Amino acid sequence: MYHFETNVQELKHKVLREIAKSCFNGTLEEDYQIIPKLIVPGPKPTMRCCIYHERAIVRKRMKLALGGNPDIDNVVEVIKIACDECPLGGYQVTNRCRGCIAHRCEKACHKNAIHFDPRTRSAYIDKDACVNCGMCAKACQYNAIQNNIRPCVQACKVKAISMDEDDAATIDDEKCVQCGACVYQCPFGAIMDKSYIKEAIAILKDSDFSKEYPVYAIVAPSISVQFKDVSLGQVVSGIEALGFAHVVEAALGADMVAYKEAKELAEKGFLTSSCCPTFVSYIKKNFPQFEKDISTNLSPQATIAKWIREHHPEAKIMFIGPCIAKKKEIQLENVAPYVDVVLTFEELQALLDARNIDVPSLPEGELDHASYYGRIFARSGGLSDAVKEALAEQKCPFEAKPLFADGLDNCRLALIKAKSPNRDFNFIEGMGCIGGCIGGPCSLTHEVRDKGEIDKYGKTATAPSIEGAILDYTQGQ
Repeated sequence: MYHFETNVQELKHKVLREIAKSCFNGTLEEDYQIIPKLIVPGPKPTMRCCIYHERAIVRKRMKLALGGNPDIDNVVEVIKIACDECPLGGYQVTNRCRGCIAHRCEKACHKNAIHFDPRTRSAYIDKDACVNCGMCAKACQYNAIQNNIRPCVQACKVKAISMDEDDAATIDDEKCVQCGACVYQCPFGAIMDKSYIKEAIAILKDSDFSKEYPVYAIVAPSISVQFKDVSLGQVVSGIEALGFAHVVEAALGADMVAYKEAKELAEKGFLTSSCCPTFVSYIKKNFPQFEKDISTNLSPQATIAKWIREHHPEAKIMFIGPCIAKKKEIQLENVAPYVDVVLTFEELQALLDARNIDVPSLPEGELDHASYYGRIFARSGGLSDAVKEALAEQKCPFEAKPLFADGLDNCRLALIKAKSPNRDFNFIEGMGCIGGCIGGPCSLTHEVRDKGEIDKYGKTATAPSIEGAILDYTQGQ
């Protein structure tokens, strides 16, 4: 089994693995009550106050592993009973307070929220009066007043997370862009993405039984840095062992996108990328004045899926990657006809373990070869490099002047700069995750953010050019 970075990731894996086992065996109904006891064997709790609390949370995780609450449109949900350990947040007086007589904190507060314990002379804050302006913290010479920001709130760059009446996190779906930062950052695993692993297994089982349609796996290029101690070829063989008839690189879709996006940039003169669904959603919700400038191209996963669907209409198609936003993207009207299910790398690992597939013992499988430029889409700046190359291959005299931004804070800065009439760039490549897709929230490892690792993988491509990769694949199919 894979060695996970955190216990939260491992617990999520255990739930997905057991659900997957039951779905493959057709015993989900019988196993539903047993699974919590397998994951939290009694009698002593390992993470919570008691085994009953732990098992109750596992049941909530199981519900999310089976698609979550159908009344919630978001693909990210909060497990309220697991969100009970973080401090309330806001400014708090710590034990560094010396009970001084200067009372600078009191003088700085314009809401009369600072009071003093007559016995210890220490300050305390009336939370009903406090507006979290932070003036008291700036005034304190002992740094005794600290702002306790919950990890999920700190991670959310679009201010979509607040606390409800029970002090549990709640997500404003109108603001949320499904970046998944809260999912990765919550230290209690109280925020999770919905899984559609049950639907994926049903497709694989039906395909194996009826033999009427092939199942395609479209894998994100960031898969090249995900699995430790095994080669990418062995991972491909593992995916095939699950029942997939074909494993295709999303990087081939990236090649197609780069070629089209280069043309569109030359025609319009200014463009923002459309490859990252989080970035597209961020523009629409926070910078609507740039919505007209978003590339009209589908993302790489949707582009290659569309090509497969048009040439193999009987096929079932799944995307496998590090991204939660892709689960939302395939609900869009212009993408839904092409992709049936999105799986994350975490879910792929759960499927492999559920089937007891020993990946290190497998022979080398082979991916359809994208170009170097399609493969480096996995890291920040890769799309920009690909657009420049595509312009050169098409002998287009237009000069691309890209500004690439990774992480929503940097995306925000890039879009603010774009408002200036004196901007010195004509293309914004935006990616919601730090480092690009290699920093995706459902990556198996978040240690690899070095673009050199992806570039090394890109250099193994045999296609001589972007156009060559597109022709090799489309003509060979």
